[in-house]
Amino acid sequence: MVSEAATGSLLASGAKPDERHTLAISAARRWKERAVRGVLFACGLVSVLTTAGIVIVLLWESIGFFRDVSPWRFLTGTRWTPLFKPQNFGVLPLVAGSLLVAVGASLIALPVGLASAVYLAEYAPKRARKILKPVLEVLAGVPTVVYGYFALTFITPMIRQLFPDTGVFNAASAAIVVGIMIIPMVASLSEDAIHAVPRSLREASYGLGATKYETVTRVVVPAALSGIVASFILAVSRAIGETMAVTLAAGATPKLTLNPLESIQTMTAYIVQVSLGDTPFGTIEYKTIFAVGLLLFTITLAMNILSRLVLRRFREVYE
Repeated sequence: MVSEAATGSLLASGAKPDERHTLAISAARRWKERAVRGVLFACGLVSVLTTAGIVIVLLWESIGFFRDVSPWRFLTGTRWTPLFKPQNFGVLPLVAGSLLVAVGASLIALPVGLASAVYLAEYAPKRARKILKPVLEVLAGVPTVVYGYFALTFITPMIRQLFPDTGVFNAASAAIVVGIMIIPMVASLSEDAIHAVPRSLREASYGLGATKYETVTRVVVPAALSGIVASFILAVSRAIGETMAVTLAAGATPKLTLNPLESIQTMTAYIVQVSLGDTPFGTIEYKTIFAVGLLLFTITLAMNILSRLVLRRFREVYE
């Protein structure tokens, strides 16, 4: 690409019209590239500044909370009643509720999502793939509040038919609906990882006399394991951070329990409860939103970092 100094020297020396036209086009391209580069940099900077702003707000408000409540009391306490007297600020019931929903959702979504990915990538005919793939994408686009009402009106009555003592709000219903919600994420990311496995590995397996099932289970899936595990971790972090569906289905009872048939409260559901506008600004009850939000942010950030470490550690590079 011709520099600006060279352009000026050619014009001063009386360059031909064709050369001037070429130089003008080159200069216009340079300006376009700089403009595009500036726009892309601005977009990246906006995302970075937004993340930094969220972290700063969470830290600033949480510091005010931890001036009144010790972090040890917050992280190890087993009772969470900041809105009632006497006040207790042990966040373990909220963490246990979030993990109970996330584990239950994982038991549903991970095997179903992986099986769906294997079928779409290795077994499904083209016509079936054209139908099933958009269905999964539509399932991923359903609003979470719709999932919550689906849990209340369909899943919960079915559970109560099997277990009559189950409450209207329960962790099992929330876990099932969140598991259905994250199936598309597991299936899509796992399918991409399976597609990335070279065809040569499959052909080598067939050449050694392996069946289709043996090739998929012993060659293809192990070769794509890093991407599959990363999809699992991202899906679980999505389940931990789910808000509306869990708020509607699981209830608002912060309880340290492992019984999925009882009403619980997750970290996200508590944030929704306190954010409705009834809590006075600047009070200790108001500041609990940011303390819980900071803990939730830390958990999801740790899981995303873990997924990146898994990808970096076990990624297979093929030529």
